[in-house]
Amino acid sequence: MTPMIAPYGSWKSPITADIIARGAVRLMQVVLDGEDIYWLESRPAEAGRYVIVKRSPDGTVSDITPAPFYARTTVHEYGGGDFCVHNGTVYFSNFKDQRLYVQKPGAAPQPITPEKALRYADAVIDARRNRLICVREDHTVAGREAVNTIVSVKLDGDPDGGTVLVSGNDFYASPRLSPDGTKLAWLTWNHPNMPWDGTELWVAEIAGDGSVKNAQKVAGGPTESIFQPEWSPDGTLYFVSDRTGWWNIYRWQWPSPRLRHPSPVLDGRGGGGEGLTQLEAEFGQPQWGFGMSTYAFLSERELVCAYTQNGMWRLARLDTVTKKLEPIETPYTDISYVRAHAHCVVFRGGSPTEMLSIVRLDLKEKKFEVLRRSSDLQIDEGYLSVAQPIEFPTEGGKTAYAFFYAPKNKDFQAPPGEKPPLLVFSHGGPTSATTATLRLEIQFWTSRGFAVVDVNYGGSTGYGREYRERLRGQWGVVDVDDCVNAAKYLVNRGLVDGERVAIRGGSAGGYTTLCALTFRKFFKAGASYFGVSDLEALDTDTHKFESRYNRSLIGPYPERRDLYYARSPIHFADQISCPVIFFQGLEDRVVPPSQSEMMVEALRGKGIPVAYMAFEGEQHGFRKAENIKRSLEAELYFYAKVFGFAIADSVEPVPIENL
Repeated sequence: MTPMIAPYGSWKSPITADIIARGAVRLMQVVLDGEDIYWLESRPAEAGRYVIVKRSPDGTVSDITPAPFYARTTVHEYGGGDFCVHNGTVYFSNFKDQRLYVQKPGAAPQPITPEKALRYADAVIDARRNRLICVREDHTVAGREAVNTIVSVKLDGDPDGGTVLVSGNDFYASPRLSPDGTKLAWLTWNHPNMPWDGTELWVAEIAGDGSVKNAQKVAGGPTESIFQPEWSPDGTLYFVSDRTGWWNIYRWQWPSPRLRHPSPVLDGRGGGGEGLTQLEAEFGQPQWGFGMSTYAFLSERELVCAYTQNGMWRLARLDTVTKKLEPIETPYTDISYVRAHAHCVVFRGGSPTEMLSIVRLDLKEKKFEVLRRSSDLQIDEGYLSVAQPIEFPTEGGKTAYAFFYAPKNKDFQAPPGEKPPLLVFSHGGPTSATTATLRLEIQFWTSRGFAVVDVNYGGSTGYGREYRERLRGQWGVVDVDDCVNAAKYLVNRGLVDGERVAIRGGSAGGYTTLCALTFRKFFKAGASYFGVSDLEALDTDTHKFESRYNRSLIGPYPERRDLYYARSPIHFADQISCPVIFFQGLEDRVVPPSQSEMMVEALRGKGIPVAYMAFEGEQHGFRKAENIKRSLEAELYFYAKVFGFAIADSVEPVPIENL
C-alpha cells in the first residue's frame, strides 16, 4: 500500500497512550529458589501494585502476592531488594506499612515485624539461626535523620523489629551470608558519598550468639565504588570494583586459620582482592536500588556475567581459574538482574526490537525462553524505529553519546522537503543511563513522525568512571551542553527541523530540561516530569539517601550557595522564552510539588505559554495507568499546539495559559 502523505507529528499510530499505560508492566528483582523462578512486577492496571510472581519447573506461572498486599520497600525511598524466598516460603516488605511479612505456601501473608516506623530491604535467610539478615532504616524519631543498620529479624516474629548487627555508618547494603553460614559480608558508605562514588566492602565472622565479630575491611574507600559482593559455592568472596576506572570483577579469599593476619591479594593499585577481568567495560551499575545483580555462579569454577560497552550489554561465562571470559551470543543488548542455577541463567533482558522480559537461558541447550514480557503487544516492525548509537562532539573537545531514533510509520511519509521535529530525551538520575531497549514511550513519538535522541550525557554510567565524573561539580552544565550538542549534531546533519526541537525529562532529567530551557536559547519547547527547579529546596527537602548528593554534583552547601542559586531555574524563569508543560505527582517526596508549582507561577506571571498537570496519589514517577495515559496524550497535544500541526489522536484538551 502506498504511504499517505501527512506532516510529521500528525501520523496516526497503533502505538497509543492507552496501550502503553495499560499493556506494560515493570519487571524487576529476580530470585531463584531451587528450580523455582520468582520475579517482581509493577502493574499500572492495578494502580502500580508490585506483585511477586512464581514460575514453577512445569511452566506454571502464578501470582504470589494477594491483593491488597504490595511487595515494595521504601528504604532509600527508591527501594529494591523487596523480597527473598527460602524453600517456597516468601518474605517481603509490604508497601503500605513497610512491615516484613512471611507468606508460606498456600497461606495468607503474616507480619513478623511490629507497627513501627521501620523499613527493611535486601534480606538474606540465615536458616541455621532461624532469622533473616537485612538492611533496616529507622524512622521512629521525628526530626532525626533516618538511621540505617544491618539487623537480624526472627523468622517466627520479632516484636522488637530486629537486632542490630552492624551500625555506625550512614548507609548499608548487600548483606551476604557465606554458604556455611559462618561469615557475613556487606557494603557501607557515608555522607557525602553516593554508592557509585565510594563504598567499602567489609567481612566479619558470626559468633555463637549470632552477633558479628572480627570485622575487617576488604576493599573500597572514598574514591572506589564496590558493587555486588557475592560468595561463591566454595566460600570465596567476589565483588565488582571500579578502582581501575572501570567496574571489573575481583575476588577475595578469607585468610587461612594458620595466618595471624588477613593477607588479601593486592592488585598493584593498593586495593584488596584479585582481579579476574581487565576490560574497559562496566560489570557494575549505579546502586539506586537494592537487589541488583550482574553476575551469578554456575559452579565453584564458573560464573556468568553481564557487562556493558558503549551502551550495549553483553553476556559471558567466566572461568574463575583460568580467568578466561567466553562471550555468550544473545539477542539482548540490555541485561540485568542476573541469577543462575547449575546450567540455567535467568535475567531481565531487552533489545532494540524486544521490550524488557524475564528470560531463562539453558546453557546446555543454548536455548532462550521468555518467561514474562513487559508487554505481550505484537507490533508490526513497520511502525518501529530501531535505535542508532551515535557519538557527537561536545564542549572541551570531548565526545558524548546518545541513541537516535528516526521517524518510522509504514503508513505515512512526510511532504517533500519537510524535516521532522526532534524530541531530546534527558534521562533521570542523573547518575544513570539510557539503553537501546525497545520502549513504547519512544515509539509513541517516532510512529507519529517525531525524531528522538536519547542522550547519555556526561555523568551517565556505562562509559567508565571518568565519563561518570564529568558531572562532578557540573550538574546543570555538562548535561545541558551534551543535550544541546546532540540536537545540534542532528540539525547540522540535516536530519531534523532546527525550528521544532523540544527537550523532555523526568526527575533529574526534568532538571536538565529546565536548565536547558532557562540557560540556553536553543530549544523551542519543553516538558518537565517532576523536575527539579530549586536546588536549595531539593537540598533541604529531600530524603536521607540523596541529602548530600548535590555536594558532588554542584558543591558544598551552604559554602557554595551561590552555585545552588545560579543553577536553579526558578530564579531565572524570566529567561525562558518558549512554552513548557509540567507534570507532577502530589505525593512526591523526592521532588515536592512546590518546586513545579513555583516554576509554573513564575512562567504564568511572565506570560510564557505554560501548562501544569498534577496527579493525586502519584509519587516520584507515575504508576497509575490513567495518569501515564493522560500525561503522554497531554504532552502530544501540547507540542501540536506549540508547533502547529494537527494530531490524529482524539485527545482531551489541555489548558495552556498564555498561548
